[in-house]
Amino acid sequence: MNAPDFTLDGRLALVTGSSQGIGLALATALAAAGARVILNGRDPARLDAAAPPLRAAGHDVATLAFDVTDEAAVDVAFATLARDHGPLDILVNNTGIHRRAPLADMTLADWRAVLETNLTSAFLAGRAAARAMLPRARGKIINICSLMSDLARPTTGNYAAAKGGLKMLTRAMCAEWAPHNIQVNGLAPGYILTDLTAPLAADPAFDDWVKARTPAARWGTPADLTGACVFLASTASDFVNGQLLTIDGGLSAVV
Repeated sequence: MNAPDFTLDGRLALVTGSSQGIGLALATALAAAGARVILNGRDPARLDAAAPPLRAAGHDVATLAFDVTDEAAVDVAFATLARDHGPLDILVNNTGIHRRAPLADMTLADWRAVLETNLTSAFLAGRAAARAMLPRARGKIINICSLMSDLARPTTGNYAAAKGGLKMLTRAMCAEWAPHNIQVNGLAPGYILTDLTAPLAADPAFDDWVKARTPAARWGTPADLTGACVFLASTASDFVNGQLLTIDGGLSAVV
């Protein structure tokens, strides 16, 4: 029996929302495993700042700025990607935002913003990717879900609804596309320390709660997610489909 192959040599990967934070860490890991990587975000300047360090490390990296919540922009971007870089092998739907508020006080604008960014974007990008992958009968789609795909806390109703929906979208994509040799799985991070979560970590009470609630007794880092992402992008996971891999330091395993 041959050893599992975790290399991504020659594969083309698009990571949405990858100008910083978790997305950039995942893109960097895919590039280190041999993939050609396309960084995405809405701000060209941020992408232009994110790409040079990866190129300096010898990675094949390009950028593609577009809004993943805009159907027309997504379709144009995927056509441009295919024209300029060739067939897409790996899509990581990472784009996400948070707008915290109690449900009774939440505005419809904040509800819609989170649903559109965290859920609808994955449908739009996933659909565009699948339309190219289905004729080739090969592809990997990784949706960045959350611990809150299954759990919730006060003030996270829109986020939990979106991430719960993303879990089920992952399974629906699997149900439709697995017969065509496309694997669709999700990563479900726990509490990960990034620029976006830094204000939470700076709150002593919340920081203490996370560390006490998590058996690993610490916040996760974006680097904690990279090995699982490379696994799901590689041929080593070819019989893994429709699954969520939770990476939370054990938080969801204990009461």
